[in-house]
Amino acid sequence: MNKPLSTRSLQNIGSEQDQLICYHCGDECRDNSISLGERLFCCNGCKTVYELLNAKELCEYYDIDASPGISPREELITDRFTYLDDDSVSEQLFEFSDGENARVTLQIPGMHCSSCIWLLEKLHELDSGITRSTVNFPRKQLTITFKLDELPLSKVAALLASLGYEPLINLDSLEKRQTSQAEKKLYYKIGIAGFAFGNVMLLSFPEYLSRSGEVDPVFKMVFGYLNLLLALPVMFYASQDYFRSAWAGLKQRFVNIDVPIGLGIAVLFFRSTYEILTQTGAGYLDSFTGLVFFLLIGRVFQQKTYDALSFERDYRAYFPLSVTRKVDKQELSVAVNKLKPGDRIIVRNQELIPADAVLLKSGALIDYSFVTGESDPVAKQEGDFIYAGGRQVGTTIELEVIKEPSQSYLTRLWNNEVFQKPRHSRLTGMVNQISKYFTAVVLLIAFIAGAFWSQTDIATAVRVFTAVLIVACPCALALATPFALGTAMRIFGRLGFYVKDTESIEALTQIDTIVMDKTGTLTEAQQDTIEFTGSTLSERELSAVRSLVRHSTHPMSQKIYHSLDGYTVTEVEGFTETPGKGLSGRLGDLRLRLGSRAWIGFAGGEQEQTSLRTQVFLEINDIPRGRFLFKNVYRQGLRKLIDGLKQKYELFLLSGDSEREKATLLNLFGQESRLAFNQTPEEKLAFVAARQQENRHVLMVGDGLNDAGALRASEVGIAVTEDVNTFSPASDAIIAGDQLSNLTDLFRMAFATRHVIIASFVLSFLYNIVGVSFAVAGMLSPLVSAILMPASSITVVAFTTFATSLQARRLKLV
Repeated sequence: MNKPLSTRSLQNIGSEQDQLICYHCGDECRDNSISLGERLFCCNGCKTVYELLNAKELCEYYDIDASPGISPREELITDRFTYLDDDSVSEQLFEFSDGENARVTLQIPGMHCSSCIWLLEKLHELDSGITRSTVNFPRKQLTITFKLDELPLSKVAALLASLGYEPLINLDSLEKRQTSQAEKKLYYKIGIAGFAFGNVMLLSFPEYLSRSGEVDPVFKMVFGYLNLLLALPVMFYASQDYFRSAWAGLKQRFVNIDVPIGLGIAVLFFRSTYEILTQTGAGYLDSFTGLVFFLLIGRVFQQKTYDALSFERDYRAYFPLSVTRKVDKQELSVAVNKLKPGDRIIVRNQELIPADAVLLKSGALIDYSFVTGESDPVAKQEGDFIYAGGRQVGTTIELEVIKEPSQSYLTRLWNNEVFQKPRHSRLTGMVNQISKYFTAVVLLIAFIAGAFWSQTDIATAVRVFTAVLIVACPCALALATPFALGTAMRIFGRLGFYVKDTESIEALTQIDTIVMDKTGTLTEAQQDTIEFTGSTLSERELSAVRSLVRHSTHPMSQKIYHSLDGYTVTEVEGFTETPGKGLSGRLGDLRLRLGSRAWIGFAGGEQEQTSLRTQVFLEINDIPRGRFLFKNVYRQGLRKLIDGLKQKYELFLLSGDSEREKATLLNLFGQESRLAFNQTPEEKLAFVAARQQENRHVLMVGDGLNDAGALRASEVGIAVTEDVNTFSPASDAIIAGDQLSNLTDLFRMAFATRHVIIASFVLSFLYNIVGVSFAVAGMLSPLVSAILMPASSITVVAFTTFATSLQARRLKLV
């Protein structure tokens, strides 16, 4: 017998009430015929799910929330999803498939609480064919990576359905249609509430206009019943979203914002019903229907405002991933969103494949770790289909695009959990703490105010009680942070500073230590001068060198490639690139290695040791042939940048080059102890880790390849690039090289955004204090409260958005 792991108390057989509660989903059981030991279940589906979880020792699911499950349908799900295994269907659903592993994102409307998230992200423990599952709770989406040979897509869907989380699958723009249906329902509810509101007010005119205060009892009764009839669809249809949300929260022992709203609506309706049926008063159905009408209108107005100010769409547009497109014999860098089916693209070592494509030439090794989590590259041959999101490892490949790229999909890879960093957001933590107690305090104030006014006037007590519940709103508090940071993210994107997520912007305000690389970071790769010294190279050898460096995205490799313009490019065999060391490959009988002195083993004289130039050494067929000399050109505005950073941060330089330019850099950084040379990628990573051990908050600025480890380990990693086609998922931000001199101003913008958020918090608090005060004093009707509640959210959202933009103008960033 399996050992039950749940610590949740067992159902009490001796209690008639407990006997009727399903252990899995919490619904009422018809009888006690379906049971397992002392646990009762409402259906065989719930019992099956419990047995499955218990067998896999996953009953901790029940400890997170009481009765957290969703009841699956009782019938066995066997052949319902077999259509998903049809190639023409699965190809439309798969985000990735290599014949062995596949990745799909499914809509799961049934997920509703933390237990759902916990269970859905542990699917790999229920079935070994699933390698990873990730939940996007706000969008009710589940992304699953699974092994096709062990678990076809039909069985993945069947497993989810058997757990009570049946995926919603529609191949024709499901998400857009769902949104449209939801909006239509909302408009229907507004129409019903508005119709009822207008007619209830019309039927209440005799009551409004009666000077003596008395209305003919017959009219009073008839109009009252008509008003009640009109109010019924408002109560049981138009208001149902508020009651449904409030009940869902209460079932999970959480008092959300819809609890006081639902309570206020219910008080008005049932008090009015009592007065009308007992003929003790006219009720408040005009206030009730008007309240629901304005609440729904406010919901639409809020959503339209949020959509207008939404930053995610703009963020995607401002993140200009680019790729090399081949037109005739020319190679041009173009934005990813400009690609069309039929275009030919060039993808070099470590570059991302931006769209589904077919391999045209040469073998490829595709690293799909961004997509599947599997780090072993997959070999591909000419004619093979290659999914977007893979990264080429090795020689440059040529592809033909067969499907337009999805930029949102590519940028979503940047937020893959593999690259997430554990961060503690102070602002989010503060909002969560406040929101945790906000509703409880509002309920307490409402009950106290209602009790106080009930001693003198019941009508006023009902009005005050309802007004307090409706006018108080923590929404503005919760919205301030994402909208302010999102606006800053959009502004940063316009300035060539592309930030992965809003948490990275907040993390910038906590940095106290900055570590910088030199080559390609402080130096301007496009303006470096280059020359070769050593034994004379033949035209064939120069062509071989150009062919080798063509496959690398390193700034110095690209500089050599462009300096040899005019020499033909041929195929390279066995290409490898070792970060921090160099490149190697073979072209016919020529074996080339190009890289650092130590890696090549180049012996040089005194003159070479004292050279002030960066050097890349060349070896052909195990014979040192010479070196490429780079005269570094430092970026414009670098001194101003370094001087500005030194005033506030502890600043270090870690360079993979030798000490040749030590004097120049010492003049910039000021202290020799701040400089370190001949640093390998591993040593840079160790340095960052050592500073963090000293409780320092480190920002790393470097390139996306050699500094990948340090970028990932730091609190914030910024990759400097001349072309954003060198995708750097290990970094938290990518900055265009010509914008590096503005880094200090960008930091100031991050701090200014934080100040805007704090100001928004103050504004939200003032609104709630003033609004609740007027409501408690009886000076605010429920109708006015219903208008003010969404207005407060809209005001705070507009304030944070426009105040953040004004801060950018004040700092002269836009």
